[in-house]
Amino acid sequence: MFARPGLPTFDYVRPDTAGDAVGLLQEYGEAARLLMGGTDLFPGLRDGVFHPKVVVDVKDLPGMDDILFDRQTGLTVGAAVTMNALTSHPDVQVHYPLLAEAAGTVASYQIRNRATLGGNLCNASPCADTSPATLVLEAEFTLCGPDPSTGSGRVGLRSVPAGEFFVGPGQTVLRPGELMTAIRFPPPPPDAAGRYLKLGRCKSGDLALVGVAILGYPDGTLSGYEHRIGLGSVGPTPLRAVEAEDILASKLPGEDAFVLAAEKAMGAASPISDVRGSASYQKAMVRALTLRGLRDVWSKMKEGK
Repeated sequence: MFARPGLPTFDYVRPDTAGDAVGLLQEYGEAARLLMGGTDLFPGLRDGVFHPKVVVDVKDLPGMDDILFDRQTGLTVGAAVTMNALTSHPDVQVHYPLLAEAAGTVASYQIRNRATLGGNLCNASPCADTSPATLVLEAEFTLCGPDPSTGSGRVGLRSVPAGEFFVGPGQTVLRPGELMTAIRFPPPPPDAAGRYLKLGRCKSGDLALVGVAILGYPDGTLSGYEHRIGLGSVGPTPLRAVEAEDILASKLPGEDAFVLAAEKAMGAASPISDVRGSASYQKAMVRALTLRGLRDVWSKMKEGK
């Protein structure tokens, strides 16, 4: 058995402020790597994928590990909050159970002690488990970077909706010198119910072959209910199954509407065949998981009446 290569040589820096972190990212450019949880960074360093001159540890910056809930403004999660911290937080469990469920499916328990919400999102892997949840919960990502309105080296914040953040596999709208500092979720709709369903090659600890997030709630649509459906691992980016959502808004809830919506969700998927599964299998599983999730969400909403 051959030993794996060791880590490359790099400088390790822990800035005190987000401004300092942005300054380092500007100074080193592509030669800098951010560290929050490190669950993707360190395997990349070990395997020779990354060769940074400096690793910038931002997990202890102010607010990066906060979980704050307010009934009026919603939930704010620091980008360096770990998956286990998110899953076990009482406000998340009560008000955003879909988010807790999605975070709880990431890798293994041990990895979730290190893996962070911000890292999971910023890596922009199509199979990231938390991405579909952020889509259906209509989260906004707070990004900190150079302020283009000044030439004085100051930093500024901007907010990007989850649906506009991902632009391709491993690609986001993050600009040079920017980092994610927080994820903000609006208050959930009254009487909402949700599910996150994941299919992997094994029951736990695996990457998603298919991920389906569903949020349903009473609303003023023709059907009386609105649904949001997010799909992961079946396209270059996570996506909303908009045609399926439209079907559910126009037809009374029930098996016929759910079957038709699941077909539309399958049609929205564009997976590729690889060593983990064929495209046709993944599309079929989008249909199956969407149908199962819609049944579960409808059951929960009926119980809440």
